Amino acid sequence: MDEKGQISAEMILLLGAMLVIVIVAGGAIFGITQSFAGNISQVIDTARNNAIGKM
Repeated sequence: MDEKGQISAEMILLLGAMLVIVIVAGGAIFGITQSFAGNISQVIDTARNNAIGKM
């Protein structure tokens, strides 16, 4: 039997599955960081407006 062909097909499937997992995880992490950056921007804007209002 052709064992090398079977191993190659399994490796391709494994690499494809890992690639999909990395892309999905990257998208989720990107969304979380964008949300975090937005929250930080809001806090900075609020603090700046309060500081300017107290002057």
